[in-house]
Order: sequence, then C-alpha cells, then structure tokens
Amino acid sequence: MSAPDLTAVLVAVGGKDQGAFQILYEQCARRVYGVVRRTLQNPESCAEVTQEVFLMVWEQGDRYRPELGHPMSWLMTLAHRRAVDRLRADTSRRERDDKWARRNGSAGTDDVADAVLVRQDVATVRDAMAVLSPRQYQAISLAYFSHLTYTEVAERLGLPASTVKTRIRDGMKKLRVVIEAKHGTDAR
Repeated sequence: MSAPDLTAVLVAVGGKDQGAFQILYEQCARRVYGVVRRTLQNPESCAEVTQEVFLMVWEQGDRYRPELGHPMSWLMTLAHRRAVDRLRADTSRRERDDKWARRNGSAGTDDVADAVLVRQDVATVRDAMAVLSPRQYQAISLAYFSHLTYTEVAERLGLPASTVKTRIRDGMKKLRVVIEAKHGTDAR
C-alpha cells in the first residue's frame, strides 16, 4: 500500500472531511509530536500541544495552500510555533507566579518566628558546646561548621581518623545530654 498524497489529504481536511483527517493524523501525528518534543520536555504538554496542532489543522485546514509548500512542512511549522508559544506561556506563568510569591509570600511573622527559633537553636548549641573538651570542640567544629569529613579533620589535626571519630562521637553524646536536659526531651 502506498502512502497517501498528503497534499490531497490536507486539502480534503480543509473541506472538513473526517476520513481525510484520520488519515492525516495517522500519517503525521508521530512526526508532529517529535517536533513538539524537541521544544518541550514534559510528555503531557507535548501530547496536549500535538492535539492543539491537529485541532488547528481541522479548524484552519482551508488556509493551507499547496503552492506554498509541502503539507509536512506546514504541519511542522504549526507544531514548532505552537510548542514555542506553550514554552513562552509556561515560562511567563512561572515568572509571574515567582514574582507574586516574592511579593506576597509570607506576612513577615513566619520569617521573624523562624529567625528567632534559629537564634535560639544556635544559642542552645553554643551553650552546649561549652561542656566539650577543647579537643572535642575542635573536632566537632571542623566536622560540622567547616563541613569537613572525618578524614579531612584527621588530616587537618594530624591525628588518626579513628581518634577523630571517637572525639566527635563522645562530644556528640555530651551535646545530646546537655540539649536534652535543656529542652526536657529525648532527642532520639
């Protein structure tokens, strides 16, 4: 079976021939989807835009002029333009939503409350770290505040990694006891 003449099929679609529309869809839907997929990443959006393209073809098929180009070129142009329109609309919507969220996000009280809680937590940890030995304090500070690994702390201090691990583990146990006592809870 030979491929149908897409020019004749598209002209028939312009005349609202449902059978011709079905043929056009079967012959071209995958390629239209592929063009859309190169622009959009979300498969659901790609499927929606592909449907929109074929709806446009059904509604505006009479605008196709065979003397201006191949039907597939016309379809690919419609698909690309529609995909770009969707991408622009999605980007614009995200930017608008982000702008609104920045302007109207929180009333400020949540930010203030969060800042107070963070300061309280920092003060609690700072007070608790006062019970550590200088060696434990140094090892924990390097590991947690300088974001170093056990090995990096060991290299920095010129100690075996097992010694550093022991200092950090024992120091963390002391911190847990002090923080639990301060809050009257079990942090486990």
